Amino acid sequence: MTATLIPRVERYKQGKALRSEAPREAHADLTGKLSRDAVAILAESDKDRVPELVPERYRRMSADPFAFLRGAAAVMATDLAGQATAGLPVQAGGDSHLMNFGAFVTPEDNILFDANDFDETLPGVDFTVDLKRLAASVAVAAQVSGTPKKQARAFAAATVRAYRMHMAALAKLSPLEIWHSQIDLEKEIDRMAQGPLKRKLSDVIAKARSEGLSKDDNFPHLVSAHDMRIVDKPPTIFHFDPKAGAEHTLSYERVVAAYRKDLAPDRLRLLERFATKDLVFKAVGVGSVGTFCCVGLLLTADNEPLFLQLKQAMRSALERLGGGLKYDGHQGQRVVEGQRMMQAASDIFLGDTEDEATGRQFYVRTLKNRRLGGISEIDEEGALSSYAQLCGKTLARAHARSGDPAAIAGYMGKSEVFDDAIASFAMLYAGQTVRDHAALVAARTPAKPPKTAPAKPAKAA
Repeated sequence: MTATLIPRVERYKQGKALRSEAPREAHADLTGKLSRDAVAILAESDKDRVPELVPERYRRMSADPFAFLRGAAAVMATDLAGQATAGLPVQAGGDSHLMNFGAFVTPEDNILFDANDFDETLPGVDFTVDLKRLAASVAVAAQVSGTPKKQARAFAAATVRAYRMHMAALAKLSPLEIWHSQIDLEKEIDRMAQGPLKRKLSDVIAKARSEGLSKDDNFPHLVSAHDMRIVDKPPTIFHFDPKAGAEHTLSYERVVAAYRKDLAPDRLRLLERFATKDLVFKAVGVGSVGTFCCVGLLLTADNEPLFLQLKQAMRSALERLGGGLKYDGHQGQRVVEGQRMMQAASDIFLGDTEDEATGRQFYVRTLKNRRLGGISEIDEEGALSSYAQLCGKTLARAHARSGDPAAIAGYMGKSEVFDDAIASFAMLYAGQTVRDHAALVAARTPAKPPKTAPAKPAKAA
């Protein structure tokens, strides 16, 4: 009998029993070999990136410790390999920091809040891995915004509490109820007290309803209504050089043809109503800068646009956790599988493909509008805490689809012991992130020539 066919009351007890093997208090520690070279770990993936964009990656990561944390999933995965785990696996997002959650419009015109980025997703990972990265990102973001450490720690603890409470609520539901559960953003707003986050989210929804998806500086703009081409915006968005070699370009038609072969018939029928008009390279995110990512503009016969994003999928940073965690299949398929497992409503055009000329593997999805996906750029103290708790609740829903919510709830319990432990870890890791960020900045700073004493004038003979 599999664990999921055991009554939830028994699974709750099994999760609670795991505390004797992995005490909740043990998650407060930051152990392992933290003398590792974070800059060297980051450099390991440089060879697989577009060389000209590697400096841009490090420039973005150097902005502040939170920007560093965003781009350092591989560093944190290395560090988490030495930390306590509960022994309760889920499909992990792998990079569940604050900026990787957002709002999305479903085909039914509902606006959901959900996990957003799945480049590092991997099955069979302990649930605490994602939760520790989220809590650490809260602590770092709070301190970068000038929040005192005591309050930053309280924010991290509140985030974990939101995860724990929602997991406990989900543990009482049937598997189908869990699978169909959603974080409806408009309902979440109704539950919020008046404050900066409620105003900001209300504004997001109002603009989404009235203006659609095309009025965002991070979203590709078209030259005009009569010239349906994407406007260059270097270094973020630019057209390919037709004279470039295979490593700097893409056989878009062949890659899309391979993608179409595995597309479901209903999706394929819809896609056949569009034809490719334009193609650009698009540098995205922080940690992803330098990976090969492009956006195709597809149009109907009436010039109605569809933007499809092809993003390179490399090996998950979570493989650094060890313990046999590895995905040897198509890396684009890994991302697709993880997104479908964790998201409440996945993109209808989600799929994978490969460029045989370079061996690059990709996943394909509709390009998301930043206004609906980047509302986490919030630095007001009250808004940051409320937003972080919304992310914690959302992560619990994503984990409950693949993990055992009853066992996870049983392990975490009803007290604040687990919240407090993860918050302590978050603060310790925030300090480590500050040091790692300083090391990157120092590595990028050109050495100054040594000062020499001015030459003395020669004495007359």
